[in-house]
Amino acid sequence: MEHLQRIQDFEVIKILADARRLAVLQLLMARPMTLSHLGHALNEQPAQIRHHLKLLERAGLVEMVDTRPVRGFIEKYYRAKARAFVFQGMVLPASPQREVIALLGSHDMALDVLAQFLSQKKQGVELLVLPVGSLEGLVALRQGTAQLAACHLLDVQSGEYNLPYVRHLFPDREVQLITLAHREQGLLVAPGNPLKIRSLEDLTRPDVTLVNRIPGSGTRLWLDTQLGKLSIPGSAVLGYNHEVRTHTALAEAIRQGKANVGLGLEAAARQYSLDFIPLFQERFDLVLPQEQVGDQRLQPLFEFIESAEFRKLVEELGGYDTAHTGEQIKA
Repeated sequence: MEHLQRIQDFEVIKILADARRLAVLQLLMARPMTLSHLGHALNEQPAQIRHHLKLLERAGLVEMVDTRPVRGFIEKYYRAKARAFVFQGMVLPASPQREVIALLGSHDMALDVLAQFLSQKKQGVELLVLPVGSLEGLVALRQGTAQLAACHLLDVQSGEYNLPYVRHLFPDREVQLITLAHREQGLLVAPGNPLKIRSLEDLTRPDVTLVNRIPGSGTRLWLDTQLGKLSIPGSAVLGYNHEVRTHTALAEAIRQGKANVGLGLEAAARQYSLDFIPLFQERFDLVLPQEQVGDQRLQPLFEFIESAEFRKLVEELGGYDTAHTGEQIKA
């Protein structure tokens, strides 16, 4: 019996949309039961339960685990195939001309370059980029709701980016990392830096208001780690709970005067004509299961990443180093 089974097949989900079938499954998750047991528990005739039980069995949700002779008859015992079930899925656009690939994870402006290229070149593939944060992207990849994840997660103990997190979430699967680029992050401030903000310590000043990234994003994790090293609690930073999903939204908030500072990409600072105070460089990777490396749907994307054209476009964004772009790392 599995501990957890994830249900992604829409036909299986439809089977469990019936309240009686769901009730049968829940009873069989608790203990093995016969048709007679189920009928008694649900106050229905066993014959009325048989159809629902067989549908659950054909869907791979329950199984027969024992038989016992009782008064000249053979009683069959059934049990759920998992202790818990998780329903999950993603609704993607339907297009006869294009295959939609879902990429979840950290926001990055180089990903926008990828998506735009695939759209313009009519490669038959559309890259749907959903900025949910690095950790959420890896979780979605683990659960099968994304074909690709994008992350930049620093493991403080090892000093390594992404690999420790990937190995922790995928201990039983071979996973491939593809380096998109190394990128510069730092403090974004208004043009001319009128408040003379120079370091993270300045975030505690009463005249400084921060715009933050969402929990689970690599940028937020880095900031929280550094504030912890400086013994600065989030409560000491004005605007700490003002959160946005993307680097561009962060830059827009500063340009509009809704905040004075935020941690983000140099490329976002350039796009919004803001000043930039560099703090660190990080490796930004795409992550996918090893068995998908040969997926023909993904080949146009991989080929573009390895091209000189992609490197040129990304470097023009500012704050990107493409020396290791396209390198593959096995987790």
